[in-house]
Amino acid sequence: MIFLVFSSAAQALPTFPELKRAHRPSDITLLDRVGTPIQTLRTDMTVRRLPWVALQDISPALMQAVVLSEDKRFYEHSGVDWSAIANSAWSNTWNRKTRGASTLTMQLAGLIDDGLARPAGGRSVTQKIGQAITATQIEARWSKSDILEAYLNSVPFRGEVVGINALSLTLFGKHPSGLDAHEAAITAALLRGPNAPAATVAQRACGVLQLQALKCEGITALTETALVRQGAPMLGEQLAPHFARQLKPAPESPQRSSLDASLQRVAISALQRQLTELHGRNVQDGAVVVLDNASGEVLAWVGSSGDLSGAAQVDGVLAKRQPGSTLKPFIYALAFEKKLITPASLLDDAPTQIATQSGLYIPQNYDREFKGWVSARTALGASLNVPAVRVGAMLGPEALVERFNALGLALPQSGGYYGNALALGGAEVSLLGLTNAYRALANGGVFSSVALPTRAAKSKRALDASAAYLTTNILADNNARVRTFGLDSWLATRGFAAVKTGTSKDMRDNWCVGYTDRYTVGVWVGNASGEAMHQVSGVSGAAPIWATLVRHLHRQQPSVAPRMPQGVVLVATQFAEQGGQAREASRDEVFIAGTEQTQQAASVQTASAQTASAQTASAQTTGAQTTGARHYGISSPRDGSLFAIDPDIPPAAQRITFEGESGVWMLDGKRVGAGPRVSWPPWPGRHALSLVSRSGQTLQTVRFEVRGANVKTVQFK
Repeated sequence: MIFLVFSSAAQALPTFPELKRAHRPSDITLLDRVGTPIQTLRTDMTVRRLPWVALQDISPALMQAVVLSEDKRFYEHSGVDWSAIANSAWSNTWNRKTRGASTLTMQLAGLIDDGLARPAGGRSVTQKIGQAITATQIEARWSKSDILEAYLNSVPFRGEVVGINALSLTLFGKHPSGLDAHEAAITAALLRGPNAPAATVAQRACGVLQLQALKCEGITALTETALVRQGAPMLGEQLAPHFARQLKPAPESPQRSSLDASLQRVAISALQRQLTELHGRNVQDGAVVVLDNASGEVLAWVGSSGDLSGAAQVDGVLAKRQPGSTLKPFIYALAFEKKLITPASLLDDAPTQIATQSGLYIPQNYDREFKGWVSARTALGASLNVPAVRVGAMLGPEALVERFNALGLALPQSGGYYGNALALGGAEVSLLGLTNAYRALANGGVFSSVALPTRAAKSKRALDASAAYLTTNILADNNARVRTFGLDSWLATRGFAAVKTGTSKDMRDNWCVGYTDRYTVGVWVGNASGEAMHQVSGVSGAAPIWATLVRHLHRQQPSVAPRMPQGVVLVATQFAEQGGQAREASRDEVFIAGTEQTQQAASVQTASAQTASAQTASAQTTGAQTTGARHYGISSPRDGSLFAIDPDIPPAAQRITFEGESGVWMLDGKRVGAGPRVSWPPWPGRHALSLVSRSGQTLQTVRFEVRGANVKTVQFK
C-alpha cells in the first residue's frame, strides 16, 4: 500500500522543463531599452536565488567536486545506490544523523517534493523509502545532466543562499563557470554542512581536494575569505537602484525598462564630477532625470550621488523640496494666457511692499540695485524677483495653485497657505514632477503623466498653446538672461534649448530644468539632510550637469526650435526712451494675436496700477491691510518687513537700502552708517534697526527679517 501511494505521488512530479519554468529568482535583472543589463533588483527577501544556470555554464571542476563528494556512483546507479546500501549496516544507512547512501537524485527528490523534505530531526524510514522510490522515478524520466543541473540550481547552501548561481556570486564574486578546483571544493563541502564554521568547511574541502589528488594549500584562508564575503554585491553594473523601485517586479527575468544605459552613465558621471568640483562648499547630494518629450518615458533616473552621499538610499528624484525660481515660467505663462501682460509689457522692478499676515513682504533681486522698468521677457529671462511677485499677485495664489496642480505638481495646500511666496518657489515639489511640468511646456501646453509601469499615462491640455510658445521663446532667449547671467553661461547652448534655474532660500536646494525639441532634463543639487550649501546657486551647481546632458543628447542631431503656432504673431516692437536712451533695444517680439503693440512705454500711473494690483491681491488673500509710508524717522524698511532674497544672483552683489531722516543707523546695536540713506549687505536672520539723531536720541526702531542667505538664521529677543 505504501508503495502504491508513493508511486502515485511520483506520477505527479514535474518534468525537468516544468521544474525549470517554475524556478523563481529572488533577484531580477533590469535591462535598459536595448537590452543592456543595468541593475539587479531583489524581489524576495526570504531567500537569495538567482536565475537558473544551464549545466554547460557551470564549471566542470564544480561538477566533479560535487559528484565525488556527494555521489561517487552518480553516473552508474538508477537513483538509489544499492551498492552503498549493501556495504552499510541498515541502521547506519537510515540513521537520522547521517546522509549515508542518499544519492544526488534522492536529495533532488527531497528538494522538489515538500513531502519528502528533510525535517529538522531527520527523515523517517517511510520518508526514506518514498525518497528512494521518487528518485527511481526521476531517473526513469530525466537524463543525468538534467538531474545534476536541477540539483545544483535547487540545493540550499549557506544562510539564505539557494542554488549555485547565488552561491558563486555571493561567496566568490564570479559566475559559476569560473569556479576553480579549490572554490569548487569549498562549495561541495558546504553541501554537507551549509552553516558549519569556517574551519570545518575548510577541513571538508580539503578532503574533497584529496579525492582528486590535489593539494590543500591555501584552502583555509580561501574558505575564511569566502565566508566573510557572504552578502557581497552581485556582479555587473548597478546603475539605477532608485528607478528599479518604481517597477512592478515581473516573474520573468530579465525585465526591460525605458532607461538608456549610456545616458544613465553620463548622468551619473556628470553629477559625481560636478559634486567633486564643488568639494568644500558643503554639498554632497544631487539627482537627475531625463524624459522623452513625446512618450514621457524615463531615459535617465539618478536618485543620488552614490558613494559621495551620506544618504544614498534617499531618492532625490522623488524627494520634495522648494524649487526657487523654477516656478516663474508657469506664472508668466498663465499671465500671458489671461492676456494680463505680453512678453513686451514693461514691469516695474522697483522696491515694493506687499502686506501679508506675517508682516510686509519685500522681495529683493539679490542685486546691487533694482533694474527699473523692464520687459516681461527680461524679467523672466533674468529671473528678477519683484516683477515675478507683481505678476503672481495680479493672478492671485489660488489661480497659481490651480495651474501648478494642473501641471501635476500636486501642491498639498491652498493658495492662501502659500501666499505671494509662491512666485519665488515657496511650495515644495519633486524633481520628477517639476521636470514633467516643463515637459508640458515643451509639448505646447499638453500635460501627460510620466510613463512608468506603475502609473497610467493621462494626457490633457494644461495651458494655452500660444502662452506655452511665448514662455518657451523667452526661456530659450540667451539675450533675455544677459542682465543676470551674462552671455556666456552654462545656460547658453548651440541648438535650441529652453531652460530655467532656481535656488531655494538659504541655498538649501538649487535646480536647473530645461528642454530641447526631444528631451526634458531636470537636475537638483543640494543636501539630502536639508543643510545649506556654501555659495552654490542653480547656475553654478545644477546648470553644468544640465548642460553636459543636453550636449550628450544632441551630440549627433542638433535641437530645433518649435514652430510658431496659430494664434501667435511676430511684431516689430520699440521701447520708449528714458533719460535719452531706450529702456530696451527694438526687436521683433512675439504676441498672442490681439495683444500686440508696436510701442511700449511706462508711466507712473502704470507703476501705481501694478503695485495696487499686487496689494489688492495680497489683501484679498490674507485679509491684511496696507498702510501709508511714514515721512519721518525710518521710511524703509518698514517694521515687520520680510526680505526674500534670491540666491541665484551672486551674493556679493546683494544690498538692502535703509532710508529715513539724516542720522546714525544702528543695526543690532552696531553702527552701520550715517546720513539719510545707507546701503547694507544683508545678513541672514532677524534684525533690529534704529535711527539715532545727532543728539543721541533714538528716533525710531524697526524689526525686519532677511531670508535667502547661506548660514544659520540669527534669533533676537
